Amino acid sequence: MDIMGIGSMSMGISASKVSNDVEVLMLKKSLDTYETMGDNMTKMMESSVTPNLGQNIDVSL
Repeated sequence: MDIMGIGSMSMGISASKVSNDVEVLMLKKSLDTYETMGDNMTKMMESSVTPNLGQNIDVSL
């Protein structure tokens, strides 16, 4: 293998590492997003235990 081949292989490995790092970061961001959505879903389910809460307002004049 000549020097140019080694340099080319090194560049390919470096580009592959950068690509993998970006993919991992995107997956982490997606996981954070889904975790937030799950927390919000839990809050919505907790509030639906009393679905009529806040539906009626008693007003007397």
